[in-house]
Amino acid sequence: MSLPFYQRSHQHYDLSYRNKDLRTTVSHYQQEKKRSAIYTQGSTAYSSRSSAAHRQESEAFRQASASSFQQQASQYALSSDVSRKAASAYDYGSSHGLTDSSLLLDDNSSKLSPKPKRAKHSLLSGEEKENLPSDYMVPIFSGRQKHVSGITDTEEERIKEAAAYIAQRNLLAKEEGITTSKQSTASKQSMVSKQSTASRQSMASKQSMVSKQATSTLQQEETFEKKSRKVVIREKAERLSLRKTLEETEAYHAKLNEDHLLHAPEFIIKPRSHTVWEKENVKLHCSIAGWPEPRVTWYKNQVPINVHANPGKYIIESRYGMHTLEINACDFEDTAQYRASAMNVKGELSAYASVVVKRYKGEFDETRFHAGASTMPLSFAVTPYGYASKFEIHFDDKFDVSFGREGETMSLGCRVVITPEIKHFQPEIQWYRNGVPLSPSKWVQTLWSGERATLTFSHLNKEDEGLYTIRVRMGEYYEQYSAYVFVRDADAEIEGAPAAPLDVKCLEANKDYIIVSWKQPAVDGGSPILGYFIDKCEVGTDSWSQCNDTPVKFARFPVTGLIEGRSYIFRVRAVNKTGIGFPSRVSEPVAALDPAEKARLKSRPSAPWTGQIIVTEEEPSEGIVPGPPTDLSVTEATRSYVVLSWKPPRQRGHEGIMYFVEKCEAGTENWQRVNTELPVKSPRFALFDLAEGKSYCFRVRCSNSAGVGEPSDATEVTVVGDKLDIPKAPGKIVPSRNTDTSVVVSWEESTDAKELVGYYIEASVAGSGKWEPCNNNPVKGSRFTCHGLVTGQSYIFRVRAVNAAGLSEYSQDSEAIEVKAAIAPPSPPHDITCLESFRDSMVLGWKQPDKIGGAEITGYYVNYREVIDGVPGKWREANVKAVSEEAYKISNLKENMVYQFQVAAMNMAGLGAPSAVSECFKCEEWTIAVPGPPHSLKCSEVRKDSLVLQWKPPVHSGRTPVTGYFVDVKEAKAKEDQWRGLNEAAIKNVYLKVRGLKEGVSYVFRVRAINQVGVGKPSDLAGPVVAETRTGTKEVVVNVDDDGVISLNFECDQMTPKSEFTWSKDYVSTEDSPRLEVESKGNKTKMTFKDLGMDDLGIYSCDVTDTDGIASSYLIDEEELKRLLALSHDHKFPTVPVKSELAVEILEKGQVRFWMQAEKLSGNAKVNYIFNEKEIFEGPKYKMHIDRNTGIIEMFMEKLQDEDEGTYTFQLQDGKATNHSTVVLIGDVFKLQKEAEFQRQEWIRKQGPHFAEYLSWEVTGECNVLLKCKVANIKKETHIVWYKDEREISVDEKHDFKDGICTLLITEFSKKDAGIYEVILKDDRGKDKSRLKLVDEAFKELMTEVCKKIALSATDLKIQSTAEGIRLYSFVTYYVEDLKVNWSHNGTAVRYSDRVKTGVTGEQIWLQINEPTPNDKGKYIMELFDGKTGHQKTVDLSGQAYDEAYAEFQRLKQAAIAEKNRARVLGGLPDVVTIQEGKALNLTCNVWGDPPPEVSWLKNEKALASDDHCNLKFEAGKTAYFTINGVSTADSGKYGLVVKNKYGSETSDFTVSVFIPEEEARMAALEAQKGGKKAK
Repeated sequence: MSLPFYQRSHQHYDLSYRNKDLRTTVSHYQQEKKRSAIYTQGSTAYSSRSSAAHRQESEAFRQASASSFQQQASQYALSSDVSRKAASAYDYGSSHGLTDSSLLLDDNSSKLSPKPKRAKHSLLSGEEKENLPSDYMVPIFSGRQKHVSGITDTEEERIKEAAAYIAQRNLLAKEEGITTSKQSTASKQSMVSKQSTASRQSMASKQSMVSKQATSTLQQEETFEKKSRKVVIREKAERLSLRKTLEETEAYHAKLNEDHLLHAPEFIIKPRSHTVWEKENVKLHCSIAGWPEPRVTWYKNQVPINVHANPGKYIIESRYGMHTLEINACDFEDTAQYRASAMNVKGELSAYASVVVKRYKGEFDETRFHAGASTMPLSFAVTPYGYASKFEIHFDDKFDVSFGREGETMSLGCRVVITPEIKHFQPEIQWYRNGVPLSPSKWVQTLWSGERATLTFSHLNKEDEGLYTIRVRMGEYYEQYSAYVFVRDADAEIEGAPAAPLDVKCLEANKDYIIVSWKQPAVDGGSPILGYFIDKCEVGTDSWSQCNDTPVKFARFPVTGLIEGRSYIFRVRAVNKTGIGFPSRVSEPVAALDPAEKARLKSRPSAPWTGQIIVTEEEPSEGIVPGPPTDLSVTEATRSYVVLSWKPPRQRGHEGIMYFVEKCEAGTENWQRVNTELPVKSPRFALFDLAEGKSYCFRVRCSNSAGVGEPSDATEVTVVGDKLDIPKAPGKIVPSRNTDTSVVVSWEESTDAKELVGYYIEASVAGSGKWEPCNNNPVKGSRFTCHGLVTGQSYIFRVRAVNAAGLSEYSQDSEAIEVKAAIAPPSPPHDITCLESFRDSMVLGWKQPDKIGGAEITGYYVNYREVIDGVPGKWREANVKAVSEEAYKISNLKENMVYQFQVAAMNMAGLGAPSAVSECFKCEEWTIAVPGPPHSLKCSEVRKDSLVLQWKPPVHSGRTPVTGYFVDVKEAKAKEDQWRGLNEAAIKNVYLKVRGLKEGVSYVFRVRAINQVGVGKPSDLAGPVVAETRTGTKEVVVNVDDDGVISLNFECDQMTPKSEFTWSKDYVSTEDSPRLEVESKGNKTKMTFKDLGMDDLGIYSCDVTDTDGIASSYLIDEEELKRLLALSHDHKFPTVPVKSELAVEILEKGQVRFWMQAEKLSGNAKVNYIFNEKEIFEGPKYKMHIDRNTGIIEMFMEKLQDEDEGTYTFQLQDGKATNHSTVVLIGDVFKLQKEAEFQRQEWIRKQGPHFAEYLSWEVTGECNVLLKCKVANIKKETHIVWYKDEREISVDEKHDFKDGICTLLITEFSKKDAGIYEVILKDDRGKDKSRLKLVDEAFKELMTEVCKKIALSATDLKIQSTAEGIRLYSFVTYYVEDLKVNWSHNGTAVRYSDRVKTGVTGEQIWLQINEPTPNDKGKYIMELFDGKTGHQKTVDLSGQAYDEAYAEFQRLKQAAIAEKNRARVLGGLPDVVTIQEGKALNLTCNVWGDPPPEVSWLKNEKALASDDHCNLKFEAGKTAYFTINGVSTADSGKYGLVVKNKYGSETSDFTVSVFIPEEEARMAALEAQKGGKKAK
């Protein structure tokens, strides 16, 4: 029998590595015994059934008939389901500690194994039991885990799972052959049991008992049980359902495996890694193909996941090839590597995914290393390949020296790359400033994103200046990186004010005062700092108060007047004669408490209250006067204050004490109490208001309720003044070169300096006299690197020291030094690779160091060592003489020996550090037919969308020569499967210009060589390279000088003193080319072509050495070659450029002008004038002129005659440049003569009043016609006269010629205005006229424009109701007959009739619809046609609009009918009737109404009835009679006739006046008398 697949895959493991259970399992298969066991979830414990049972199954299998194959296949599928449920049951059993190997499950089908009398209860759920075939008993085994020495978890699990699956397969295959007949099964089991007993007499008693129990069980089950009809039907239904399920399963499996072949597992979709927060859920999905259907097992850190061990924690589902692991409520323990293992008879395949659970807080949860778990250090982790013992930590995208300003924000960050990458463990990130660890605060925050570490400053202050270091630790290994951060002062609000102090701290705090200290700023604003103001603010408030009235110069100050127990923050401001500067950053909060009180509060016991109180009956002792304090001393003395310190007395009683401080001048005994009002609570005190320069002694007394004690011993005499002296100036300032933007400054420290805070360094451009600070936070030591300097500039430096007393004098200025990079040894080479291997030699390749140390690399040294059984030997030198190339062949090696190598680079400064040790390479003859990898990849000419990639051919070309190369690219962060090729066909060049890059994206490249056999291995990666065009990047420029010499020019502003220009053609050096000449001077270089031709086609590039890859190139192809040669020819044989060729024009007086214009003419330019090949000169006929400023060349002729026909040429010469231009006048002389005559006449016309623009017409917005013309050369005496059809038109207004426009306005223009209009200008200088014909087509055109304006003036259609119907109308400015009006209704032209009419009334165009009906509803369009275009107006007469209009029409119609038929008085009655008394009055009146009206009479507003005196009649409904017989004065009054019918009524009034003749005469006489008297 051949070895199982798992042994073939792991033959390098010896049997001694496997434990006993594992060797037993493997031996079952090697001995080809027909045993089986169910091995689930990768357990290391196996439990086998009895040998008799196995032989019984083997016998049953051999007796199975071939005709039962279909039934066997169905049972195989069913048995697989059973085995899976058995595996689940195993999980549950193992999680509950069930380890008995005889644990069985109930089954209700044919008996697989006899059921013992004391079988334990089934662990399957009710639903699982229903899905199992009846009467089946499945053995369940629980496992135990043991550590296997010398084998990793991955290999161990792979062996175990393979063995388990094959054992399960064999078991299920045997079960297919077992008959379902109970009697045959029982007899065969009994016979097998007897054979087993006879053959194995040495078997243990326990196995015999099991055999007997099995026999007795079979006998009991042979008893026939009578079943009811209901049970029979139910069982039959179940069998039918089971059969249907089996058929569907077979169909599903047949669909999955259409080719009926076995397939190994294959992941269609692999599980994806996730990063989640705590308490969130996460799902891992994968899709797997294979046949037989693979069994999927999920692992967490190589440990099988037991869903029953943590109910609800994990949910594992498998549906139609999609497998899911759901982790609920993730916590930190779920951070792990998860594996999905798929296995079938063809093999096993795994896929990995990581789950990282993040916490909202950054602290490390130590509880996850629970009892019994491994406590390995963080630098070790279990991986799929064993244990990681060492980590390599690299920093990418590192932060550089940074500059900021106070108040700004700043971020420092870098990407951390850790190999090997282990998702379960995160590195420890720690930031340092000047070697002191940083903790997150309101000023600085740290962030770790999983791959990038960031330090963010929310508000920069000078305290933030310093050297910042990031340290990344993984267990025992760590790496760190450092860079300096400079913080400049913020711009002062008051120009000349000092900068803010910094580093405000509270040195000492007690109940009575707090000593505040700070550092003086480096910038004083241009005038000395007079002192400092200290401000305080109680924590929790925003109220700042000044602590000192006068500025203090000493950088320490005790702040008093504090409230005991409260916390304060402080800030400091500097002041000079200009003003007060910005305040410093606030200090940390500090409480006004004694240190002992703080310690007591911090150490207060935290035990809970027990409720027990102990009461003593001791009487309190009497008060004791405290003794004198001890150890009184002056701890600090300045010109502003003195600080005293002492110890409490030993004799003090049981109550608290306070202190009184006394002072006296030295030599006297006049003691004065300093704190007379408030005693001191702390054994320290600060005294103010002491006279500077005087000497004092001090003493202290204690007091309590018993009294004031004796004084302490007096202090020694103390002179008030600064005890601390200002430090002396540093000396011997020595600058030295560092980089191209920095200089290292060293100095001799100040001598006898006490409490030195540090040094300030200032720099000045030599000769400028302007000093700038290099640091704003004092630095300690005697060396500092000044950054941010200008390359190539010369600087001088000075230093001064600072302590609390102040700043020292400046040191002497240093010598001037030019800023440029210093020479240093190069950094190590990297990426060592084997380019070719022979039997006794190898060819190595490597990449140039990232930093060459400011000088060119002069060579490399290679070392090698042997590696035997993983143990490296001693290093040996491979070359004594340095090699200049980045490849070297090492000879005299041992065949089949493994070697390691390292390379060191050398320059003028010396030998650099060796590279990292290479990987192991075996020295053996390469027999591969494909070429080796190209090497020495290099990226140059990097731009935002392109770069040039160069490489060297592989050392090993394979069996045949290299025929080309393929270049691949991917983004630096992309996965390995995202490489893409840049060229479909192999290229022969060893360079390629890569285009189409995305700006700002980082890329890596690789190159593969190809020969006739195939494509070789890829090269080492080139990059990563960011696609960007750096600031100041310049390109190669082509130039052609005046002599036609062609050259390529390049300029670089970022050169170092060691930089040089190197030219190449097709990226091969042109140093020895005879066709080229190179000249470089300063930062410019020029490559000149001696004779540019086809041999010079190619790419010319210029590289600048000792820079960060500055390069540029220029392509000369055939098209560019032609252009350059043409340009060179033009420069060798120049021509005078011409703007305009020679031309002829006629001037206004009839003169003929020949002229041309050159681009530019110098003062030496000359022109020759040629006519018919003869030169002509200036004279009476020809006038010549040259304007050298404008380049215009002219020749004038007064008159053109017939003999002037011919060819005219102007010949130009300006230095070396020449040109000419020609015009031919043959056959055109007659035309030019006529044009000249016309121009002459025009000139004459324009001498008097004339028309600048002739008469034209314009239609105004009011639809009037305006005739206008523009006149010129007008004066006051000029007259203008208008005519129509030769008849003068009288114009009311006088013309005003100020604007030069004359107009004639014709309103409401129509056909009557057609005619010929003429206007005449005249005065004593002459006259001019202009005519305009407005007849025929001209008139039609004008009328069309008039009609258009009228149509455009039309208002929107409106609806109006009348008594006759509905009217649609629109107003225009005015109407003319030429404007055609058409109406349409719902798209159909309106047919006019007596009911529907259209017309124009004034300016109103209307459509009248009489007696409208519903058929008249719809959309109406009025189209006004101007002769060319129709202009439409639309209205919708439907819906509400129609209803409202129709209702209004009905109302008006009724009103008209009523008005027509109402009763009315037609006439006959006078207004006043005067009649003599006694006469008869007869009046007749005509009335009308339909129906006939009713008539009534009124007198003085009262009804008047007919009687004999007043007779009233109404006849025929038309005539009313009024008769009074013998009128009297009583009949005088107001009468009225009222007519009335159903449509209305009307009243006609008249007045009757009756007079008496005698009375009239008397009244006349009286009037006459009155008149006579007045006359007298």
